[in-house]
Amino acid sequence: MRLLHTASRTHVAFDDPSLLGSAGLVPVMRLAERAGLGDLVAEHVKVPASAWSAGANAAAKVGCLVAGMAAGADCLDDMNLLRAGALDGVFDGIRAPSTLGMFARAFTWGNVAQLGKVNKLLLVSLAAAAPALLTGADALTFVDLDTCQRRVFGPRKRGARFGHTKIASKSVFVRGLNAMIGTVSTPTAAPVIANARLRGGNAVSAKGAARFLAATVGTARQAGATGVIVARCDAGFYTAEIVAAARRQQVHFSITTPQNVAIRAACEAIDEAAWVPIRYPNAIWDEDLKEWISDAEIAETTYTAFGHTKTPVTARLIVRRVKALNRKANTGQGELFDVWRYHAAFTDSPFALPETEGQHRDHAIIEQVNADLIHGPLAHLPSEVFTANAAWLVLAAITHNLLRAAGTLASRFHGRARGATLRAHLVNIPGRLARHGRGHVTVHLPTGWHAENAFTGLVAAVHALPPARAA
Repeated sequence: MRLLHTASRTHVAFDDPSLLGSAGLVPVMRLAERAGLGDLVAEHVKVPASAWSAGANAAAKVGCLVAGMAAGADCLDDMNLLRAGALDGVFDGIRAPSTLGMFARAFTWGNVAQLGKVNKLLLVSLAAAAPALLTGADALTFVDLDTCQRRVFGPRKRGARFGHTKIASKSVFVRGLNAMIGTVSTPTAAPVIANARLRGGNAVSAKGAARFLAATVGTARQAGATGVIVARCDAGFYTAEIVAAARRQQVHFSITTPQNVAIRAACEAIDEAAWVPIRYPNAIWDEDLKEWISDAEIAETTYTAFGHTKTPVTARLIVRRVKALNRKANTGQGELFDVWRYHAAFTDSPFALPETEGQHRDHAIIEQVNADLIHGPLAHLPSEVFTANAAWLVLAAITHNLLRAAGTLASRFHGRARGATLRAHLVNIPGRLARHGRGHVTVHLPTGWHAENAFTGLVAAVHALPPARAA
């Protein structure tokens, strides 16, 4: 591809007030309106009044923040994109970034919890409006918990502490804030965020996780998870409290175990005849060996965990082992004996060994949610005020679920696409606004748009939905 005009004959001008930079916000925010976002915020979020009226019109301000995030805004200044071109011709109540910043800074802990309730109720409404959002939840649902350390720079940001994270596959301690995420998914539906909570940067994974798991499971059930539910966590959540919380909620648990002496002894005690070879459909990357692994063996045994507590738990220990090769060995040098590396999960899953092991490995899908947030609205935590950043995280979760629901209404492909793909295909579409008739508008879009069929399907679907009931 090459340019048709020379540099001296190429000019640009920002002078057309009828253009839209993100025409896809029209069906996306229509979906939010039909799902009742504004009504839910008006009913549940009561931000205290102040001298600058920061808490007034919460529904309009939350709508602006969600719309900006859906279009790719990752900081408050980026909310200016809502005031460009003809967006004020299709949306009412657009606020300036400074107004939105004052609104976020006025949040209290109670307001953050109120916004979390809005996220829960909106997810339930979106699941009803877009049945494919959690398709198969009546049979099997996965609830995944994970934490994510978001790096910040400078000590003034409240709550910023040094905590563990991975950068370029290396474990490091960085100054930041810690986000705990709870997702809900099925074998055929991509994850949605049922719960999100911001914590201090030095918070350990298991802090407050039992209550967090109970709230996430409750949201999953309200959203239609009536079948078997399996809660999956990594080794940071391997505590008696998490297992007890899962059993109180009557869900199964599947938790990665740390490689301590007792676990390794249990793995090595498994009879050699019990190991079953498996081959991954796609090779997986081993962080410790720094290589791709395509073959492994799996087995299971019975294990009693938390024996030092008053509530020991006996359940299945699912073990996957791979050969640990000597990287310093000379080419062609044979092995004297096999050395194995073990990866174990403690679970009471009702499924057979191969299914249980594969399902637990699929817990890694929550890392994709973290990546979507990090490469979207959670690229920055925009305020010095901790509660403002906590509200920003919940708003990012609301936006993620809204885009996921829009994707399922658009096409099967977009139902599982990444957030960046959804924004590129369905939201950030250039358009021209034309008014005609008695209050009618037409948004003219580029001919030959690669996602035209998906976008027109989304528009038809959201306009066919009944309006949200009054709160």
